[in-house]
Amino acid sequence: MSEPTNMTSQNRQQPHEWRTSSYSSYNGNCVEVGQTGSGVAIRHSKQPNGPVLFFSSEEWHLFLLGVRSGELD
Repeated sequence: MSEPTNMTSQNRQQPHEWRTSSYSSYNGNCVEVGQTGSGVAIRHSKQPNGPVLFFSSEEWHLFLLGVRSGELD
C-alpha cells in the first residue's frame, strides 16, 4: 500500500454532495462519503460540521480493494 498523501488545504475542498451507503440504517449513525476534485472526503453523519478525513483517489481505490478482498475483516 502506498504512503498517505500530505494533502494541502487546496486539495481539502468540501464535496458538493455527501452520500450514505444504502446498507446503512437511517438512525443518523453513518459514515458519509463525498467526491472532491482531488479524491474523497469522509465524515460522520451525526457531526456534519465536525472533522472530515480526506483521501486521494489512489488511497480510496486501495482502501476499497482491501475491503472487497476481505483484507480488513
